[in-house]
Amino acid sequence: MTIREDIQMVFEKDPAARSTLEVLLCYPGLHAIWAHRIAHAFYRRRLYFPARLVSHISRALTGVEIHPGAKIGRRVFIDHGSGVVIGETAEVGDDVLIYMGVVLGGTALERKKRHPTIEDGVIIGSGASVLGPITVGRGAKIGAGSVVVHPVPPGATVVGVPGRLAGPKCRKGQEKLDRGDLPDPMLRVVSRMLDRQNRIEERLRAVERSGLVPGKRQQEIMLEEVIRAALRDVIDPEVGIDVVDLGLIRGLTVRDSSVLVEMVLTTAACPLVDHLTEQVRHRVLDVSGVRDVEVRVLDEPWDWDRFFGQRDVLGEP
Repeated sequence: MTIREDIQMVFEKDPAARSTLEVLLCYPGLHAIWAHRIAHAFYRRRLYFPARLVSHISRALTGVEIHPGAKIGRRVFIDHGSGVVIGETAEVGDDVLIYMGVVLGGTALERKKRHPTIEDGVIIGSGASVLGPITVGRGAKIGAGSVVVHPVPPGATVVGVPGRLAGPKCRKGQEKLDRGDLPDPMLRVVSRMLDRQNRIEERLRAVERSGLVPGKRQQEIMLEEVIRAALRDVIDPEVGIDVVDLGLIRGLTVRDSSVLVEMVLTTAACPLVDHLTEQVRHRVLDVSGVRDVEVRVLDEPWDWDRFFGQRDVLGEP
């Protein structure tokens, strides 16, 4: 382990690095690694107090807390560094990139292996927490803010709370972690649920069109279909899905040339309520044969009492 390769790693991982002198004097993550090597040397010789003292001084100067018992590999780069915590039994391999606010923490009080093992080439994003005696495989990527409590396969990408696998193994040459374009594993689940819901609604509307549902004129049913198709052009900017597929259109009532659109939001105080209702109104008025439109927002806030009541009925804790 040489100072030269540590400095070279900084130039490879941080495009903001301008000169060797700047790296030597102005990179607290680098200083923390160097101080840890001294503290770890004391720790291996069972000089626990000097080891903790060096670690404590380093923490005060750099904002990085590395227990002297932790094992840190070669060319590990802690970018910015502030708030990084690495526990006693943690093991970090070579060429690992750690951003600010990362915690490699433990989940047990016994004197045993209780901190994670980070294999070579792993990237851990800002604010991520890796907890417990788990292994993060070689070349894996942990998204910013993720909480990882299960082992991570080599080359995988993990995002979310709790951390979930969000991408396949990266191919050679694609090791870079694009933190602005991380995949969302839950979006796939929600998309499939919305797709199933839409297919069920299509079948129900097909029954209505066949004339099996009394009380609705065929002309009104067809106009309702045209309106629903037009509303697919109204996109919720928060999630990028149209209001029909998103399930925000609770009901459409057509009476001659008048249309009542019922929209459901979690709260009528939603900052987008005016935007969405105006967009819906304009799209419906553009439909041929519609003269009057009323958009009614149904306020359906989250009912905590009903939620806990259901849990009590089911006998859940």
